[in-house]
This record gives sequence, C-alpha cells and structure tokens, in this order.
Amino acid sequence: MNLVIDQGNSRCKLALFEQVGEPIRETDLPVLDQASLQAFLDGDKPDAAILSAVKHVDQTVIDAVKARVGHFVHFDASTPQPLRIHYTTPETLGLDRLAAAVGAWSLKPAHNLLIIDMGTAITYDLVTADGTYRGGNIAPGLRLRLEALHEKTGSLPKVEPDVPFEAFGTDTTSAIRAGVMQGIVYELHGYFRDLKTAYPDLFAFLTGGDRFYFAESVKSDIFVCKNLVLTGLNAILNYHASI
Repeated sequence: MNLVIDQGNSRCKLALFEQVGEPIRETDLPVLDQASLQAFLDGDKPDAAILSAVKHVDQTVIDAVKARVGHFVHFDASTPQPLRIHYTTPETLGLDRLAAAVGAWSLKPAHNLLIIDMGTAITYDLVTADGTYRGGNIAPGLRLRLEALHEKTGSLPKVEPDVPFEAFGTDTTSAIRAGVMQGIVYELHGYFRDLKTAYPDLFAFLTGGDRFYFAESVKSDIFVCKNLVLTGLNAILNYHASI
C-alpha cells in the first residue's frame, strides 16, 4: 500500500493506493499535521510514501511519515520518474504538471497525450508516444480571468463561475460569465483540434479543481480525470521503488 501526499499552496491532499489504479481512500485538508495524518491512516500501515510539496511542510510531520513506511520519496525535479524531459529548465517545471503528465502516461502509455490541468492557472502539457515530455503552456485560470475583469476595470462586477453557462450573455453578469467560460471551452477544443492534426491518435486528459465546470462541454473529446496528479505521484513512487 502506498501513501501519497500532495501539499499545495492552500490545501493538502492525501491518498492511499494499492500500488496501481484509483486511490482506495483520499481526503483534502487545510493543513497536514500529525493528528490529521493519523486520523486519515486509521490503522492502515502503508509500505511506501511520496511527498510533493510546493510550500514548507513541518519536519515533524515528514519524520512521522518516514517512521511509518519502509520507503519514502520527497519528490522534486531530481527524482527519477519514467518520462524523458524535453524542457530547457527542468528545475522550474511545476511538480504538479510533471506528476499529472506521469499520471496520464501511466494510464495511457505509448500514446500521444495532452494534459490539461485547471487550477489557479490552466496548464497544457504534451507527452509524446515515445515517453517524452515535450513542454507546455501556462494560461490564466478561470477565477483569475473573472477577477481580472472586475479588478482591472472601472465598473464590471465580480462574477462567480457557474454551470450551465450561457452561449451569449443577456446582461453584464451573464456576458462576463459566458465570455470567460465559453472562451475557455473554445481554448480547450482549439488545443485539442490543432494538436490532433499533428498527432492523430492524441488522447487528452482534463484534471484540476475547476474541471467540473467544463466536464459536460468537453466530454466527447477529452477524458475528465479527478485524481491525475495523485495517480502520477503514485506511479513515480512505484517507479522509484523499482529502480
């Protein structure tokens, strides 16, 4: 059994995996501490653990994890993982982007893959069938776009995302929502369409916290996957243990 810990900027995700497949249990915490860790494990004794963190994690918590497992990986840019990286600054490649790419590869090996992660930013990453991470793009996320229209203009209101959203707005609020959200839909389909010209067998994954706003709009072309980053971290842990 594997323990996967993904400490983001504002939340920490924990998951238990039976080596491969979907997590058998997961949770989302505001902060990781020893009490939360113990409550989540609930008597389970994982054999290995991986920690990915974009901000500081208390050393006592890390030590508590290490004490519970036989094999521990603190994931960073130097951690062995199954993809070749074609990126001129691999040390600046976001760990969540890399983990999602590995997760997609573990689910669809030997395929050309587009990975779309919808968080604070929307990232688009390409993995080719030879197992090479080719690079990707970073764009403002859903809420950043909505907030920018409010904060950088004199009179536009702050609008929250919602589904279903209109094709065209009939008032200022719906016009902002439709403009931003329909724009993202066209953006998603545009990436998929253009890359599919170069890679006819392209398979696309959609993940990230805002994915559910767009699941119905893209489901005919793009596979929606809730746990792609966690799945990738689990695959990296298994790969690390095998070498």
